Amino acid sequence: MLTTLRFLWTAPQGPSPAGMAGYRGFFYHFLDMQTGHRFERVELSTIDTALLMAGVLFSQQYFGGSSATEAEIRALADSLYFRVEWTWPVNNPGRISMGWHPETGPIEYEWHGYDEAMILLILALGSPTHPVEPVVWTTYMSTNRWGDHYGQAHTGFAPLFGHQYSHVFVDFRGIFDAYAASRGIDYFENSRRATLAQRAYAIANPMGWRGYGADIWGLTASDGPVDATLPVNGVQRQFWSYTARGTSHTETRDDGTIVPTAAGGSIPFAPEVTIRALRTMRERYPQVWGQYGFLDAFNPSFQFTDVELLHGRVVPGVGWFDTDYLGIDQGPILLMAENYRSELVWTHLRRSPYVVSGLRRAGFSGGWLDAAPN
Repeated sequence: MLTTLRFLWTAPQGPSPAGMAGYRGFFYHFLDMQTGHRFERVELSTIDTALLMAGVLFSQQYFGGSSATEAEIRALADSLYFRVEWTWPVNNPGRISMGWHPETGPIEYEWHGYDEAMILLILALGSPTHPVEPVVWTTYMSTNRWGDHYGQAHTGFAPLFGHQYSHVFVDFRGIFDAYAASRGIDYFENSRRATLAQRAYAIANPMGWRGYGADIWGLTASDGPVDATLPVNGVQRQFWSYTARGTSHTETRDDGTIVPTAAGGSIPFAPEVTIRALRTMRERYPQVWGQYGFLDAFNPSFQFTDVELLHGRVVPGVGWFDTDYLGIDQGPILLMAENYRSELVWTHLRRSPYVVSGLRRAGFSGGWLDAAPN
């Protein structure tokens, strides 16, 4: 951990399009594994920086010992977090841009709720050096869409990652902002309902995909086999090589591709159905499991052996299977499994003064937050 934090702190930052790891405290979406510099022409990413900083702040709380090594970890965590200029990507309407390119400037798309960016806003609100104003949270949440999907009333976002990533770090059980209070449920319960709605959708299986059912389900962003329209059971179906798959009252994007991290990242929300789903996927489709756990995705309906694939492989008579392991899949599975087992990540970040401050400035109260130190 110390080596990682030292690298992040000393990696070059600046506006140049090449030779930099980041700018204004933010980091690029991908860094080259050999140089640590910006990979190709990817964006300076506000959300990926926030997820990184959430992990950095966890390490600060986890390594609480008196040794020089642990003291340096805590100091570097402060330095990295304090350096991020969270106010820089805020535009006039009070929304945070998704990122920035040195070639073209700010990305035109902005974060607005409800999605995975809650952790971004909480950390931006809690910063002691570059805090955004509370209106940013109000503006973000003003676009929430409440509705019913397969008997589950909740604030909608179709891919399950939007209901998971912030919850990996923040324990939303029993704490409420103004919007959650108006709906009478906390955001943890909201994510539980979104998870159960996805399972109910798979059981209903309105598009007739092969394999879907009570223990084989889960839609979120993932790789897929191809970008093409192909016949399945006499019906032309659209397949994607990569997309944010999902289902909600807001939209449905479904090409029969099942993503294990969709269930795995929801373990604490609904352990009674998510753990069973993960076990069933591994047992029924052993091709989706390997040395590092679950591969990114699989599609039992994609049986085409004469189509040039963009990802993965087709096992005749079984379906398409990705051949990549993705860290952004494995992370939520691992961390949410541990939160379910021991609340490890939640417990440590409940002690972070920056997370506590960010939640309070967003208007949250109740539960563990009321008992947290000022």
